[in-house]
Amino acid sequence: MLNAEIAERRTAAISQGVGMQTQVYVERAKNAEVWDVEGKRYIDFAAGIAVVNTGHCHPKVMEAVQKQAANFTHTCHQVLPYENYIRLAERLNEKVPGDFEKKTVFVTTGAEAVENAVKIARAATNRPAIIAFGGSFHGRTFMGMSLTGKVAPYKKGFGAMMPDTYHVPFPVELHGTNTADALGALTKLFKADLDPERVAAIIIEPVQGEGGFYPAPADLMRGLRALCDEHGILLIADEVQTGFARTGNLFAMDGYEVSADLTTMAKGLAGGLPLAAVTGKAELMDAAAPGGLGGTYGGNPLGIAAANAVLDVIEEEDLCARANELGSRLKQRLESIREHTPEIADIRGPGLMVAAELNTADGSAPNPEMANAIRAEALTRGLVLLTCGVYGNVIRFLSPLTVEDEIFAEALDILEASIDAVKRA
Repeated sequence: MLNAEIAERRTAAISQGVGMQTQVYVERAKNAEVWDVEGKRYIDFAAGIAVVNTGHCHPKVMEAVQKQAANFTHTCHQVLPYENYIRLAERLNEKVPGDFEKKTVFVTTGAEAVENAVKIARAATNRPAIIAFGGSFHGRTFMGMSLTGKVAPYKKGFGAMMPDTYHVPFPVELHGTNTADALGALTKLFKADLDPERVAAIIIEPVQGEGGFYPAPADLMRGLRALCDEHGILLIADEVQTGFARTGNLFAMDGYEVSADLTTMAKGLAGGLPLAAVTGKAELMDAAAPGGLGGTYGGNPLGIAAANAVLDVIEEEDLCARANELGSRLKQRLESIREHTPEIADIRGPGLMVAAELNTADGSAPNPEMANAIRAEALTRGLVLLTCGVYGNVIRFLSPLTVEDEIFAEALDILEASIDAVKRA
């Protein structure tokens, strides 16, 4: 079976609305390596978009899933509950940042977690409006894409967005926007268009994901916390992509002096199985009436079992420290490449949530063409990379945190060779 043959079937059978960055059809995977149907090996620096932080098919995670599958795969927790769901909630209540009593609800996807966080915020405050940031990504459901701060491809062609959603600029020094601009935009919004007494929540990614891997400045988080406290607004941390050791902390908000009221999570939570959650202040989480939250597949037993194992692996293998170590190595290598590659305008990101932003050589404009060319060249050499950013000019690096040292080094060699090849072309 050939990749091209499957790709032809895919074009005939699957909606073009499901975008794809490669036509590599995977047959098997282990830790940071994947093999396609033609037997070609790749090093995976995408990790399912920060999902398999513990690597593909981690033995401990797979053992937990297999054991659970032998017992039962679904009962619906709202009908016939199970203890490991409660145990995982207890662990998240303990681990999610915030010195207050917490409760948790499990759902299936990151977008669903965002939707439920908004529902909880509205129920708890009896207010309708939600504020998000330009460049943000919060999902493809109607509320999720309404909060997302990028039109194409997420909003284009889908009609009117949800009402009472607003955006302010996200601080990106490289693009001429700072914390004062962001907080000033909130002040102007409150003066011109939106009574702060109508705002239920402000939602923010501690590190913007699809928007370009821009970390939120510490003074922005402090300013948002103060503003929320002043006006009775809830602060929602969208940790869907940043959670579970990716940034060198279990949660990115661990790196800030303030805490969010509600935290959304998914991706790395269950090691490749679909599971998401909202964890927050207990009194807020109890604002919805029984039946107002949940879903048929929310907290599926297989995902719950995997997530409990993922938390064990992160702790036992000290993956927060591993993320910091690997991220430091990667940034050092990128800095070395930058010395002879003026197109690299910025290297950033906490832990192993690292990005390189590419501009034209004179720095006058974003360079998505070069970013995509490097991604494509690396793929031909056996390294899977992803791009992101509002302009598509950012290469993001998301290898499993469990990647072996020798494979990580091999990937960095492929990366440098790919950049050199694109420069020569």
